[in-house]
Amino acid sequence: MTGPGVAPAGPADVEAALLLLGRLGVSVDDLVNGRPAPSAVPTFAEYIPVVSAAVGDGSRRAYTSYWNRVLEQWSARRLDEVVPSDIEKLAEYVKAHRVVRSNARGGRSAAENLITALRCVYRRAVADGYLTEAQNPALRVAKPQRLQSTRRALADTRIAEINQIAATTGDDPVLDSLLLRLHTETACRRGGALALQRSDLDEEQCLILLHEKGETVRWQPVSPTLMRHLQQHAADRCPSSAGQLLRYRDGRPITRRRYDHLWVRVGRHLPWVEKQQISTHWLRHTTLTWVERNFGYAIARDYAGHAGSGSEAGSTATYVRASLQEIAAALAALTGEAHPLAT
Repeated sequence: MTGPGVAPAGPADVEAALLLLGRLGVSVDDLVNGRPAPSAVPTFAEYIPVVSAAVGDGSRRAYTSYWNRVLEQWSARRLDEVVPSDIEKLAEYVKAHRVVRSNARGGRSAAENLITALRCVYRRAVADGYLTEAQNPALRVAKPQRLQSTRRALADTRIAEINQIAATTGDDPVLDSLLLRLHTETACRRGGALALQRSDLDEEQCLILLHEKGETVRWQPVSPTLMRHLQQHAADRCPSSAGQLLRYRDGRPITRRRYDHLWVRVGRHLPWVEKQQISTHWLRHTTLTWVERNFGYAIARDYAGHAGSGSEAGSTATYVRASLQEIAAALAALTGEAHPLAT
C-alpha cells in the first residue's frame, strides 16, 4: 500500500508478509479470491448441528438420516476438504447401504437426497462466509435423473374398496375414514392434514386453512359433510382451538405413523394395495387427475396448491389463476354436494 507518508513495500516487506501468510495457512490466491483461512472453516461435526438448528422441521426430517451418513464418514473433515469425487463416492456408498424396501428403485432417491442434503449444508456455509460459491463441491455433482413416478389415479371402485376396509377394520375406523375423506376431497398432503388446527375451520364458508410444504398457506373448500365431521371430531377430541386438530380418542395428536399403520392394514386386506405400495399421495393423484380432466389445468393447478410456480407451464401460468369459487365448483361436482362458494 502506498500513499502520503507511506513508503513503497520493499523485498524484505514482501518476504515478511509471505512468511506471515504462510504461518496463518493463507495463500495469495486465497486473498485474491476472497477465500477464508482454512483454519476458519468448520468440520462437518461442528457445522451440521448448526445447519440442522437453522432449517425448518420438514427439511430437518428429510435430511437428518443423510447428514448422519455424512458424519459417519466425514465427521472430522473440514467443509473445504471435500471434492466432487468424494461426494460421488459417498453417494454410491449410501446407495449400497440403503434400506431396501418393496418399492425400491435402485437407490436413486437415496443418492439424490444425499446430494440435496449436502447442498443444503454448503449453501448455508457460503451464506455464512466460510466458503465462496466457486468452492461449493455439491453444486458440481449432478443428481441422478428421476424416474417417472409409478403413482397414478385410482379407479372409483378401488377407492371404494379402500374406504370400506378403513371403515370396518382397525382400532379407530372413524378417524381413518375421516383422514381418507379429507385427502380425497382436498388433495392435500399429509403435512397439510397434520398441521390443521381447530381454528383453521371456517364453518360458514366450508373452508379449511392448509399449511403445507414451503410454508405455503391456502384456503381450501370442503364439502358441508366433511366440515360437519371435522367439527364433530374437534368437539370430541380437541380440547381447545390451539394445537393439532386430528387426534386419537385419548386426545393425543396423530403423527405420520397413523398413515403408515392405516395403509399396512388396508394392504393386508387388499393385496393389490400392498403390491403397488398405495399410499395417501395416490389419493392426491386421483383427485387432481379428475379435476384436470373435468375442469382444466388452471383449476387443477390451484386445487393442488401449486399456484405461483408456473415454471413448467410457462409464464402464462402466472396470470391464469383459478378463483376460490371455481375450485369450490369443482369440489361440488366431485362430491355431489352443493358448496356455499360454488358459482
